[in-house]
Amino acid sequence: MNASTGYIVLALVVLAVVAILVFVLSKGKRENRLTPLAGLAFAFVIAGIVFGDERLIGYSLMGVGVVLAVIDIVLRWRKAA
Repeated sequence: MNASTGYIVLALVVLAVVAILVFVLSKGKRENRLTPLAGLAFAFVIAGIVFGDERLIGYSLMGVGVVLAVIDIVLRWRKAA
């Protein structure tokens, strides 16, 4: 296993722990639940990490994930206001 594969595995483990914590901590709180759009953004970012060896595909998937996350933030902000 080379260094880049190790970083990818480490990033996936950290993202999985964060996702588990989000689901566990927001179980009783309705306003802090993960929206479907945020889940899709999370999936695109993970796919970007997994396909990181091919830079164009990896960065494109991460970019789509970030854009979807920003859209979700704006929609939640407008809904709260």
